[in-house]
Amino acid sequence: MKERSNFLRRVLDWVIKIVATLSALFGIMILIWILFEVGRRGAQAMSFNFFTKLPTPPGVPGGGVANAIVGSLAMVALAGFISVPIGLLAGVYLSEFGKDTKFGSSVKFVISVMMGIPSIILGLFIYTLVVIPTKHFSGYAGALALALIMIPIIARTSEDMLTLVPNSLRESALALGAPRWKVIIQILFRSAKAGLITGVILAVARVSGETAPLLFTALNSPYWMRSLNQPTANLTMTIFNYAMSPYRDWQRIAWGASLLIVIVVLALNIFTRFILRESKR
Repeated sequence: MKERSNFLRRVLDWVIKIVATLSALFGIMILIWILFEVGRRGAQAMSFNFFTKLPTPPGVPGGGVANAIVGSLAMVALAGFISVPIGLLAGVYLSEFGKDTKFGSSVKFVISVMMGIPSIILGLFIYTLVVIPTKHFSGYAGALALALIMIPIIARTSEDMLTLVPNSLRESALALGAPRWKVIIQILFRSAKAGLITGVILAVARVSGETAPLLFTALNSPYWMRSLNQPTANLTMTIFNYAMSPYRDWQRIAWGASLLIVIVVLALNIFTRFILRESKR
């Protein structure tokens, strides 16, 4: 009876290993297929004009997505300017002051809920809060929507990284008479620097491919960005509009913009892994 039980456990163990391995290989194959298809189709659109020219009407060669690149960079930069301080301060509060408080538990619950809210809901929220009162789409509204997505990611990562800092460092600095704010800035932030930077990079990578929030906030534009207080061109909305069009040249540009976003997101993730590896060393 005991030998039979051991035999069944071994068989079950091998079956689970085989299923898990096949599932992992299947996921890797799908990822490679996606990267290959995007790279093959997107490379055809890559040219000097693609990065420097405005979009052209259908059938007119030589168009690019320079305005969309500039608009995306501007909105992501503004979203980071808004979300990074708020996310870091929220992480500091949760790790240093609100561990055992009801308000801290409430903040942690709100952050968890925000991380699970679909991005389109956040876009609708900003649409109601900003776009309807101002009566026009704008890059500012798009940046606010992206910032709402970034804040919980940065806050949760900051909390986790600061919590990993040994309490002995806090106690040593406080015992020497350093004020609490100086301990946080000069001791904790320096110790968790790699993790905090990683959280910011992951948040940027997360919002770089968002389309739904910008559909209700920044919309899109075929012109150069003169101000964020107007409909602003961006890569994801350009992909959405061009991929749905019946024109071959627009579809080719959509593939090129898709490849550009994939390269950016992959580069950010590789850079994040490099930072984590260096911090462990």
